[in-house]
Amino acid sequence: MTSIANDPNAPDRRHRLKSIIGGSTGNLVEWYDWYVYSAFTLYFAPHFFPKGDRTAQLLSAAAIFAVGFLMRPIGAWIMGIYADRRGRKAGLTLSVTLMCAGSLLIAVTPGYETIGVLAPTILVIARLMQGLSVGGEYGASATYLSEMAGRDRRGFFSSFQYVTLISGQLLAICVLLILQSTMAEADLDAWGWRIPFAIGGVLAIVVFYIRRGLAETESYAKAKAEGAPKSGFVELFTRHPREAAVVMLLTAGGTLAFYAYSIYMQKFLVNTSGFSRETASQINAATLFLFMLIQPVAGGLSDRIGRKPLMVGFGVAGVLLTYPIFTALETTRDPIIAGLLVMGALVIVTGYTSINAVVKAELFPAHIRALGVALPYALANTIFGGTAEYVALTFKDLGWERGFYWYVTGMIAISLIVYLRMRDTAKHSRILED
Repeated sequence: MTSIANDPNAPDRRHRLKSIIGGSTGNLVEWYDWYVYSAFTLYFAPHFFPKGDRTAQLLSAAAIFAVGFLMRPIGAWIMGIYADRRGRKAGLTLSVTLMCAGSLLIAVTPGYETIGVLAPTILVIARLMQGLSVGGEYGASATYLSEMAGRDRRGFFSSFQYVTLISGQLLAICVLLILQSTMAEADLDAWGWRIPFAIGGVLAIVVFYIRRGLAETESYAKAKAEGAPKSGFVELFTRHPREAAVVMLLTAGGTLAFYAYSIYMQKFLVNTSGFSRETASQINAATLFLFMLIQPVAGGLSDRIGRKPLMVGFGVAGVLLTYPIFTALETTRDPIIAGLLVMGALVIVTGYTSINAVVKAELFPAHIRALGVALPYALANTIFGGTAEYVALTFKDLGWERGFYWYVTGMIAISLIVYLRMRDTAKHSRILED
């Protein structure tokens, strides 16, 4: 392989790497802010809602988590159009600004006993702002990373969209573990849970300045120079209805499985398996760290063998093994066995997570790519990902917890049908730059 030092294209490679690293750093902070809510739900839920049993409080917090997802399609719509018309960099900068405001609002809001119903109302407003932010973030960052990567390494570099997404979640859990080990549990319950939200707000301010210095992508510049049609809702669903439907359906099973094994798993290990909050957090952190590391491996593999084999592999394994994995987790009391089971599930999900961003970006032309990636994904993510915790807890509350396992299995099966029928985007990409 030619070294960068002797490669005449080295400046271009360095430019790409700098842009990818810069975009990824911002994506990490965005998702840290989003996931802190879930990581600290067990601690802050009693402060924002009336006193009651733990499951009822978690249901209330999960409902607001789902409400935040309702804004994601709106954010995807507004900021997807914004990123297509004003540039990927502009979209990324706007999204992190909204995320910063939402995090700081949660950090300073008094509890239910102090301001009554105003507390959960403000919590809802903050999550709506963050939902708007994340709705635009996914499309802008997925498009930016896919366009900045070269043709031969597009799967590898675009996999960092989920590396940073997972890193944000992992960072939130690590902050939780640090606070659990350094603070008295009473202090963490009383006020310590506000610290991670304040950290997220400050980090978002830093990222705002980083993103202002990012370079724009060649795809956007060409589309603007050539006078391509304007991005918009009507343009997307009248000119590209098939691609939009494919994005929604290929996302449904993948995003539900991802949220089931990452976001909801921490609660499942406490409420169902019987682990302590600390042990559940440790299992979640360890498995997510390994999960993060294998994303570029799978993304790089897709550059060699194509995107379709990985997605089909996820679909087949997900249909066959989701129910057995969950039922095994119900009864295990050994944290190592629990960790291995969760890790096995996450390895399966990697067939979706590592390449979903580039697959979606490769389906659309440049002038509508950010909106095309963001809006159909956000719709599917809201319906299936955002409600995953709430659906799981509802099944548990009704006394039929295993209904959730079948629900996840069924949605993966629907996505598998799409994977089997669609063309391999690595061979039919609409990202034209080398």
